[in-house]
Amino acid sequence: MKNHSIGRVRTSAFEQGSTPARRLSAASRASSAPELRAGPASQARRHALAAFAGLALAACATAPSAPADVRTALAPTGTLRIGVYAGSPTSMVRGPGGEMRGLTVDIGQELAGRLGVPAKIVVFPRLAEVLVAMGSGEVDVTITHATAERAERLGFTPTVVALELGVLAGPHSSMTSIDQMDSPGLRLGVSLGSSSERVLGARLHQTSLVTIPSLQAASTALNDGSLDAFATNKGILYKLAESVPGARMLPGRWGEEHLSLGIPRGHAAGLPFLTRFAASVQAEGLVQRAADHAGLHGVVPAAQG
Repeated sequence: MKNHSIGRVRTSAFEQGSTPARRLSAASRASSAPELRAGPASQARRHALAAFAGLALAACATAPSAPADVRTALAPTGTLRIGVYAGSPTSMVRGPGGEMRGLTVDIGQELAGRLGVPAKIVVFPRLAEVLVAMGSGEVDVTITHATAERAERLGFTPTVVALELGVLAGPHSSMTSIDQMDSPGLRLGVSLGSSSERVLGARLHQTSLVTIPSLQAASTALNDGSLDAFATNKGILYKLAESVPGARMLPGRWGEEHLSLGIPRGHAAGLPFLTRFAASVQAEGLVQRAADHAGLHGVVPAAQG
């Protein structure tokens, strides 16, 4: 297998945005409601309001609360720095108005809210740079594929969501099946520094594996024909296909990714809280809502994951 690279120039600049996490307790919402005068109708409204407040408080009681030492472990600067990379619904994409959304964006902001600290979204061109930034102390948390190699440097929660791994054939490609991934002369793109690069690099022997520095670069290469296809999780591929007219998602899958919340090993004191948080946001449906908000596709049903 040949290994090539398109534009292996590291991008050092990244975008930063600060989003304060705001949480309003049910008690404060109830206390801010206008006083209702006595009477059957108003009494009914009072009972309904009290019931709503009780339910909301009960729901809040299920969310983990963060002691000071946990806040220090997970957000040592006093702000939770959430590492994301552009172009993936699992991490960060832009909405119609340019607003940031994504599984990592939404779940990270929810975590900041439960910690009681502000959230800062730190954007990188690709995942590999997010992981480097976590090692250097620039980023506190992200969501990524929890490989054994990454677990040597990061602490992970159990799986938050599992995704199918697939192949997007470009408009100039004659590929019709994933079974054709290992073919002489095929130029297959993977993200530089990704788990796909490592796994497919060991698995494929005839294909020319081309490492790509960003998903924008992958879009360009598929459009101009310098790549025949691109391989990664289907969440990314479906989003990538939007910018490549004529691209085709090939049927089937060549594996799965299991995404988890990850933190630097030095923040391990916060991992028990983070594990409870991960279970909580799954049980409350927040992970599914974040996936829907980001337009995330290719999720493996829970019974299969």
